[in-house]
Amino acid sequence: MNLILLGAPGAGKGTQAELLTQKLSIPAISTGNMLREAMANGTELGKKAKKFMDEGYLVPDELILGIVADRVAMPDCANGFILDGVPRTLAQAEALEEKGIKIDHVVSIEVDDSEIEGRMTGRRVCSKCGASYHVAANPPRAEGVCDACGGALIVRKDDAPETVRHRLEVYHASTEVLKDFYGKLGRLRLVNGSQSIEGANEDILKAIGAKV
Repeated sequence: MNLILLGAPGAGKGTQAELLTQKLSIPAISTGNMLREAMANGTELGKKAKKFMDEGYLVPDELILGIVADRVAMPDCANGFILDGVPRTLAQAEALEEKGIKIDHVVSIEVDDSEIEGRMTGRRVCSKCGASYHVAANPPRAEGVCDACGGALIVRKDDAPETVRHRLEVYHASTEVLKDFYGKLGRLRLVNGSQSIEGANEDILKAIGAKV
């Protein structure tokens, strides 16, 4: 089963992809993780992608689609895969179809912008070990200090309020059209992402006809 997860930044796509990987025994392909790896390793692709991501813009299609095509051709994707973070634009969706990458279901995790802003602007990351916290949902024991290593907690640039708002604008402008595209193909499934992680996961499994 080949799936696409849609949703605004912070809607919970990564969390749901991890759960679905365990339950469906197929790999989750997160372009965000691939790009971050490339940036950390200082590859040519990573350097190009970093400039776009730092400014809150989408990485160009040719970079993204090259990564995806190579990845889904690997042996562990023979029984299916979950795409998280791609396609983000209509052009990317059409290119996937043209490349013959078959998609069975497209799940859109629906969360209001105001809730997304609260989720993302409240995130804090340890400057030393990278541990993640949230001021409301998962606060550290001491404010501004990592429980694990005592490092200072910081706000990532892409979690700053102005960047979050810009990312949501970009999302609505370019990604929402995908709902129309996949809706017309009869593959779109809408799921409420404001409920518990477990509840959303059950709804996703039901929507794609998998065993809960």
